[in-house]
Amino acid sequence: QVQLVESGGGLVQAGASLRLSCAASGRTFSSAAMGWFRQAPGKEREFVAAISRSGGSTDYADSVKGRFIISRDNNKNTVYLQMNSLKPEDTAVYYCAADWSRYYGGKDPTHYDYWGQGTQVTVSS
Repeated sequence: QVQLVESGGGLVQAGASLRLSCAASGRTFSSAAMGWFRQAPGKEREFVAAISRSGGSTDYADSVKGRFIISRDNNKNTVYLQMNSLKPEDTAVYYCAADWSRYYGGKDPTHYDYWGQGTQVTVSS
């Protein structure tokens, strides 16, 4: 049974940093393309970042480019999202997602078969 468990969320002030983690189990992690998405209250879920199976390819939403970094450790079955220079508009529930059918899942949430339960990130001004 596949499980994705996010951690690392919290309440921070604008300008601070947080690192989210997503630990995967139940399938071979190195075979999964991974992504991070977020959903703010009253808004649709949106793409944040994606990383290929090997970690060699990454992509970011324009709103986080230059501030967030996605990475993975296939030995630890974990994908990370380093979030720097946080802004109040980054406030959302952050979800990790896994796609075992593609080398790279990209921005389309329908490519991802498995989702975590989410972790809340709140950035105060």
